[in-house]
Amino acid sequence: MSAFPTNLFTGQRIAVLGLGRNGMAAARALGAMGARVQTWDDTLEAAPTPAPTGVHFAPLADLSGFDALVMSPGIPHTLPVPHPVAAMARAAGVPIVSDAEFLFRAVRRAGSRARFVGVTGTNGKSTTTVLLTHLLDQAGIPAIAGGNLGPAALSLPLLPDNGIYVLEMSSYMLERLDSLRFDAACLLNLTPDHLDRHGDMAGYTRAKLHIFDRQGAGDLAVLGDSLPGCAQLATDLRSRGIDVKVVGGDAGAPDMWTRGGRLCDRAGVVANLAHAPSLPGTHNAENAATATAIALWLGCPRGGIDAGLASFDGLAHRQKTVGTIDGIRFIDDSKATNADAAARAMSCHDRMIWIAGGIAKAGGITGLAPLFGRVAHAFLIGRDAPELARTLREHDVAHTIVGTMEHAVPAALSAAQAQDVPVVLLSPACASFDQFTGFEARGLRFAELVATLAADAHDTRQDTP
Repeated sequence: MSAFPTNLFTGQRIAVLGLGRNGMAAARALGAMGARVQTWDDTLEAAPTPAPTGVHFAPLADLSGFDALVMSPGIPHTLPVPHPVAAMARAAGVPIVSDAEFLFRAVRRAGSRARFVGVTGTNGKSTTTVLLTHLLDQAGIPAIAGGNLGPAALSLPLLPDNGIYVLEMSSYMLERLDSLRFDAACLLNLTPDHLDRHGDMAGYTRAKLHIFDRQGAGDLAVLGDSLPGCAQLATDLRSRGIDVKVVGGDAGAPDMWTRGGRLCDRAGVVANLAHAPSLPGTHNAENAATATAIALWLGCPRGGIDAGLASFDGLAHRQKTVGTIDGIRFIDDSKATNADAAARAMSCHDRMIWIAGGIAKAGGITGLAPLFGRVAHAFLIGRDAPELARTLREHDVAHTIVGTMEHAVPAALSAAQAQDVPVVLLSPACASFDQFTGFEARGLRFAELVATLAADAHDTRQDTP
């Protein structure tokens, strides 16, 4: 791994809108590669200091003469209403691209033939991205993960010819690609999400399918077998000369599947998932199958897959045990920002105390009704707690609106102790931005509160004669 040359974008003028994690990394990297960068963020009153090399902070009032506009993924360029700077870019004929697009351009301009893997889907893409990178690393193949899960694409280093970039790609990022071609790409699953940005499910699906744009002969596409129209999509991709693998979390998939806890393909058993405690449930079997299919295609030895899956430590804020108090496990699944993601965690436990809430997605938690029988008591936080409470009341699920995480965690412990429930699960099924800066901050606060309760419980036992 090394730094990019400083002259890759000399002579180019690039605008960057939004100076969050992605935008700031993009501005800094593009300036360091020789571009003249003008940045702006509607929420900032003054320029960030110190100013990176080649970067100027000023309102984007005129995009004439700019070569590209890089917009942070959360800023809309079409629906529900395009940001004024996006509308200005379109009127001026300035391309709107993602930071991942510029990473690809930088790698190729630097002369590296490093390969690119794109991972998308409504759920499971972060686990699959990190797991695939782990399998490659265990096989001694230079690989680095980034994109939607962080670190930002343009904060990644230059990899050598045998290196592999594994990029988690959101639907927002996939709409803003121009030349990036993924050597291997996967689409895990599709359930309704981000419909405000894409108009409807058809628009959301179109955005996700951009991951296969520009693929051709010699490339790999991996499809989850639950995808609507999976067979036709596989046929269409194969007609372009793409190698297609259809995988799943059970024996229904034709190319890689799980049977009796064993991950199999047409050549036989690849790994025993019983050896991989950080990958519980059918959904993680699908993630493991996808990561394994890509890893084998990229040259990982078949004999090392079992050990690679077994040594995977899991993804932060995704079904991670953060503490145990009086035999009760506290599990952080804060990354479950929609009902479908929460279902994957809830299905792993027969009985639980559930902490949920925040900003509900379309449909709320109604889709979780088949799992409500596993919930001994739900503690609801955040803006849309009343909406979730109505759904739970309709299904006779015991619940309490507590408002904040600070109230939810001790209440959950008390309920678990009183009802002899072995698990407290934070799987919010909602976005976090009403009370936190992101799902990471939500999960960290949960873990902090659990640690405090655990320390208090230890002190109480120490003081007991």
